[in-house]
Amino acid sequence: MRILGGAYKGRTIHSPRGRRKVRPMTGLVRKSMFDILAGRVEGAVVADLYCGTGTLGLEALSRGAGRCFFADRDRGALALLQRSIHELGLEDRCILWRGDLTVRLAGWLGRMDGTIDLAFVDPPYADARKWSWDRVARTMFAPLGAHLADDGLVVLRLPGKTDPPRRLGPLANVRAKQYGDMTLVFLQRRAEGE
Repeated sequence: MRILGGAYKGRTIHSPRGRRKVRPMTGLVRKSMFDILAGRVEGAVVADLYCGTGTLGLEALSRGAGRCFFADRDRGALALLQRSIHELGLEDRCILWRGDLTVRLAGWLGRMDGTIDLAFVDPPYADARKWSWDRVARTMFAPLGAHLADDGLVVLRLPGKTDPPRRLGPLANVRAKQYGDMTLVFLQRRAEGE
């Protein structure tokens, strides 16, 4: 896996060998998504949630994001991400969190300074298929929305033709785009009824 654009274009992102435990977004979809996000990345504070080996966050940093918070529960994936961060010289722009996001996200966000401009939420498909939308709206999207900049954006990746609710806590579904076996849902903070 390689970074597709920006200062680190062409540089390697370390990923597991053999049996794949992570399913990174294809290069074509990643390029299309970052084309959509073009004006939002420069200088942004990014959160890459369910980051795996950090493909989306590293791509954002390469394209000019100011810093990135990476979160995942997989110790091995985070070790590979740490290696990529070190080789790219990005240690001063990255913070790694390890644990169950549905349990720990509110606490992590509560300890950070400032707001998040752009968040990627890319759960394992097996987890996303079992999600109780009410529960994840309360445990993940409500805290995320509370720490999102006024014009901030959340990009949620879901399997297949998953039909997410129109709202997840304070976040409203403002756009969805299907790419083969995945759907990208774009969420922004909106008042009820907006």
